[in-house]
Amino acid sequence: MVSSQQKLRRSLVSDSHYRAESTGSVTDRSRTFVRKEVKQPFNPRVKRDVGSTSSSAEFSPCVSPVSIQDFNKLKQNTHQHAFIDDDGSSVVLSWVGDGTGIILVLTIFNVPVTWFFDQGSSRLYRSEDSGKTFEDISNVIKNTYIRKEFGINVGPSNSQRVILTADVALTREQGGRIFTSLDSGKSFDFVDLPFHPGQPIVYHSSNPDYLLVSSIDNILWLSVDFGKHWTKIHENVQAFSWGPGITIFFSTHPNDTLDADQRGELLLKRTEDLGRTFSTVSNNMFSFGYIGRFLITSIVKKQGEPRALYISSDQGDTFNQAQLPSATKEQFYSVLEADDDMIFMHVDEPGDTDFGMVYTSDDRGVLYSKSLERHLFAASGKSDFTNVTSLRGVYLTNVLDQDGSIRSVITYDRGGEWNPLNKPADVKCASDSKRCSLHIHGEYSISNQLAPMLPLSDPSAVGLIIAHGDVGDSITAVKSDVYISDDGGYSWMKTLEGPHHYTLLDSGGLIVAVEYYTDIPIKTVKFSTDEGQCWQLYNFTDKPIIFAGLASEPGTKTMNISIWGYMPEAGYKATWVSVTIDFEQLLTRDCEDDDYVNWLAHSTDEGDIANDGCVLGYKETFRRLKKKSVCINGRDYIVEKEQNPCLCTKLDYMCDYGYYRQENSSECVEQPDFKDRQLEFCLLGNEELLMTTGYRKIPGDKCAGGFTPKRTEEQVNKRCGTAEQIQTSKSKEITIVLAVSAVIMMIALVTGAFLIIRKYVCGGRQVNDLKYQVQTYRYSSLREDDDRCIDGELVANETNAGRGFHDDSDEVRALIYFIINFLNFLGRIFFLTHCSYEKSLFCLYKNTVGLAVRHLGFFNHVSSWFLKQVA
Repeated sequence: MVSSQQKLRRSLVSDSHYRAESTGSVTDRSRTFVRKEVKQPFNPRVKRDVGSTSSSAEFSPCVSPVSIQDFNKLKQNTHQHAFIDDDGSSVVLSWVGDGTGIILVLTIFNVPVTWFFDQGSSRLYRSEDSGKTFEDISNVIKNTYIRKEFGINVGPSNSQRVILTADVALTREQGGRIFTSLDSGKSFDFVDLPFHPGQPIVYHSSNPDYLLVSSIDNILWLSVDFGKHWTKIHENVQAFSWGPGITIFFSTHPNDTLDADQRGELLLKRTEDLGRTFSTVSNNMFSFGYIGRFLITSIVKKQGEPRALYISSDQGDTFNQAQLPSATKEQFYSVLEADDDMIFMHVDEPGDTDFGMVYTSDDRGVLYSKSLERHLFAASGKSDFTNVTSLRGVYLTNVLDQDGSIRSVITYDRGGEWNPLNKPADVKCASDSKRCSLHIHGEYSISNQLAPMLPLSDPSAVGLIIAHGDVGDSITAVKSDVYISDDGGYSWMKTLEGPHHYTLLDSGGLIVAVEYYTDIPIKTVKFSTDEGQCWQLYNFTDKPIIFAGLASEPGTKTMNISIWGYMPEAGYKATWVSVTIDFEQLLTRDCEDDDYVNWLAHSTDEGDIANDGCVLGYKETFRRLKKKSVCINGRDYIVEKEQNPCLCTKLDYMCDYGYYRQENSSECVEQPDFKDRQLEFCLLGNEELLMTTGYRKIPGDKCAGGFTPKRTEEQVNKRCGTAEQIQTSKSKEITIVLAVSAVIMMIALVTGAFLIIRKYVCGGRQVNDLKYQVQTYRYSSLREDDDRCIDGELVANETNAGRGFHDDSDEVRALIYFIINFLNFLGRIFFLTHCSYEKSLFCLYKNTVGLAVRHLGFFNHVSSWFLKQVA
């Protein structure tokens, strides 16, 4: 017997009842559907036999079939396409452009043969009417096998650019092959690459002709003519990112060092001229990210020490250490969310805890305050942190309690305060519940196959959130239901029983949902025109299909929805089916002024009229569609809003550095480990003393007057560690080399002087019976090498066979040659040390104006002076 209070833990992975293979995966413009052979009957459990933590006795869903008139309208605008004789095991679907109706579909069937070669086939289809009809255009690309992982790559916005990456053997000497299109996939040109792509090609955000990609041998390549020609930017690249303008950031291994990222030995480089010149902006690095306007690096100052974060808001010109706890190798940092104003940062707790602390930054990304304790972040890398885009300031996530239970919390002020979600009014709590509230399933639940979709929201559908969840003391492993909020998460309503796939159409004026099963054929779609209060049922096909997923154009402007699935046949074969429904003929009336109502966001109706709706310093009144209005917002619909400033309160402030806010409280209290300590931090190399009462304004908050706590930052006349000190360990090594070189130089000078004095002051030759062989040494020739910057060898040559007699001048010249060549050798070792950290600046043949030439020239001048003295 399993307790009804069974909590969601990692051990419940085996207790799951959803098949991830058929849920599909989503990117901005693409979806992937995969069919799998069901080896045995699989029936999802509706509930545990002991019940759940909540009861649905009060819930009475408002569901009814469509009227005959509406059924006929929908039937006339339902378009089914079967991909006959296509044995693809997966489908990759991509939209080309916004509002164009152009879709590319790639069906793939592959059977792995070896780790470096796949034997398979693919077909390419194209639609110009939002998926109502498709044309097989495989012949346009000569029936080439296109890879599944990143086979279709669509350009930004309405650029009409498309790149297909062919699946070729990695043993192919001439590299990979791509197909490029400038007309949304009507025609393609093929390009043979001088490399094999190791990941998707990355478009520049504003110039789609600029492309970046890393090859399987970790070389960064650039094209400025949409893939026609490629230029090698840099070798040994670990990661890269487009920055502002044409800036490129990338991390690289020094001298192709293995596991350099694991040891914190990466360099962060920047090019602002598309690879012509480089500058190193950080070293001793584990990883980096460019998010919002912040360049974030994870760095270790010295081997064996914990990592620290350094933040730059000027593209790497200057860095400041983030005032965050350091992290050991077993811990990690994760940027949960970032924009131009602030950063949400998760810092992992020591040990295998599956939780950590969420911190929020100031507008510089330097000072951080505790925002949320025991934030769930599983070892699998899954976090439930969700930005609710339909209302500013709202975020959802889950916390892991000490008893192992998982609870949902929400913030309406960008992490200033977190609270449990309110219980839906139409759901009753279990009699033994102690802290009943709504709990939302996120990424962690999906990875454990406990829910089929993430929470959904969109800026055009103001206040709307759709999510899977359950009601009780914590998240459970029983069947999840669908809940909806129309006010940004303040109140919730249970809208559908059981797991569903759902999507928003017409800026939230229409919601479409399909009940989710793994192996039970479906034929019914549900839709709502009143934000989920009531649903209508429509049978879209006479032949039920195994559901794979919903697909609609990115954004919420469209009125078309495609239901993808397949009809099983004998053996492993199946026929993919796409059913596209156009709701535009059902909702024929355009919305008018009377269909909208003014709505004050964040309003709680608690009696304080002056502050009601004030969040982040101002009120927002939106013009949104009435629930009872059945009309079309249209593609030209723009969210209208009016903003009014508010007086400042404690809710406009987050807790300052060294302070934290306990759950369900607006007071900021001092952290125990900061008591009786001066709050000092480093900013641009200068020590700053923070004088605070515990509050600092939330970045982006626009309040004025009212609560204004004192807060000052005073510069102390004291230098402190900036990012420049990151190079300390390497500088010490170079200093040691220089010191040794200086000592040997002095020895050479003394030895040379002694020999010269011995010859010209003491006079004469040595006695002839002083017989020994002296090897003469030459300067080794410097040569350019692809793997090493300077490759010098001391070459010994015998001048005579056997033993010979040499006069003093020969002996002196030989000794001086030896000393000078040894000094040159040390000089080259010194520059190899430099080259291991910065090839482009110190390599002799890479940069002839570099320091190497000047320093090696110095040694040559010494050589000439000695030879003149001896001669």
